[in-house]
Amino acid sequence: MADEQNLPQDDNLTGNADHVAGEMTEETTGPGEATASEGAPHATGSKTDAELADLKDKYLRLAAEFENYKRRTTKERADLFKTANQELMVALLPVLDDFDRARHHTKDTEDANAVRESVDIIYNKLQKTLSQKGLVTMEAKGGDFDPELHEAITQIPAPSEDLKGKIVDEVEKGYSLGDRVIRHAKVVLGS
Repeated sequence: MADEQNLPQDDNLTGNADHVAGEMTEETTGPGEATASEGAPHATGSKTDAELADLKDKYLRLAAEFENYKRRTTKERADLFKTANQELMVALLPVLDDFDRARHHTKDTEDANAVRESVDIIYNKLQKTLSQKGLVTMEAKGGDFDPELHEAITQIPAPSEDLKGKIVDEVEKGYSLGDRVIRHAKVVLGS
């Protein structure tokens, strides 16, 4: 027994237990030579894992950036609506002041012409202010009926032959803001 412990051991016999006769071990390959099982799948796997992690990070950042964009544009849109209303209200304040002054100065008067004049002045000022903001009054009376611009309320016998199929009367004016109709004119057609 003591002799067995002192005997030199053969490296081929005591090596890797998984080693099969005739196979070369990794240590026996020369420098620069790599076996097929050494690192190729591991390197590819780590490379794809890194790419996947990078793409996932980019996706999460892009999703967060998009959420911030949506939140910001929603806030900007709400602010724009508030600002647009504010601009119109500021433009209408002088007209409101004129109404207030007219009511104050005409409350004790019996002169209907003074009241009429003040109302006409204020009406013209309001009309001018709204037209500066882009409001356009439609002229419908005597013209052809256009369902995109007009709303027919009723038909009456035409007072003359040239008004048949045309607009005889305008019950309520129509308005457009820019190129968009914001209120259709309510009209009476001649038949």
